[in-house]
Amino acid sequence: MARRKRRNHSGSFKAQVALAALKGDKTLAELAQQFDVHPNQITEWKTQLLERAALVFGAANGEAAPGPDVKTLHAKIGQLALENDFLESALTKAGLLSARK
Repeated sequence: MARRKRRNHSGSFKAQVALAALKGDKTLAELAQQFDVHPNQITEWKTQLLERAALVFGAANGEAAPGPDVKTLHAKIGQLALENDFLESALTKAGLLSARK
């Protein structure tokens, strides 16, 4: 018996199969035959769906993931701009950087 060529299923197909498995209307064997995938693969997709379902509505612990601290980032940008200006003027005075402006 020849091995089947490896298939890549779309995310929507995986979701459809996993949701059908969650419904429980059919057995894994029936779903595997219907969708032409191995029952172990259906179980894996079902597990992934259950583990990641909370991410649809927010973080797993119920709180939104904190974003970056904008004030800190702006301060860092200002500091780096100041350092760049200082280095540019120091290098220009030392003759290592030509005045390009």
